[in-house]
Amino acid sequence: MKKLLSIAFLSLSLVGCASVSMGDAKQDAALKTFKAPTDKASLYIYRNESMGAVSKMGVTVDGVSIGQTAANTYLYKEVAPGKHTITSQAENDSSIEVDAKPGSILYIWQEVKMGFFGARSKLQLVDPATGQKGVRETKLAETK
Repeated sequence: MKKLLSIAFLSLSLVGCASVSMGDAKQDAALKTFKAPTDKASLYIYRNESMGAVSKMGVTVDGVSIGQTAANTYLYKEVAPGKHTITSQAENDSSIEVDAKPGSILYIWQEVKMGFFGARSKLQLVDPATGQKGVRETKLAETK
């Protein structure tokens, strides 16, 4: 059964990649300098894997959609200081709560996992070195 599922998933991944609207290239370059505003916190939600390439994944912050990720993309959002819930929507919903401090930058890795019918995700808060490396490997997706 596992072998059959693996073959089916591999076949689906070869069909094509999901695409999302991309952000501005100049904004992408500017965001990769990793400078946070002094009065807000910056959120980078990145997906630096090609697994699940046929799946777009919606992302919300405090229940409000900020966009969708595809393989090798990231979303950027500035938020007010305080607690926020980030949710990734795929075959499953994965949520993480963060406490945003003014002037801070938070990096959230949207790990992609194989699901039964499609890709699943797991959000993980990562350290700045890991997060910056992951964001540099990706391109900015259009963020609301």
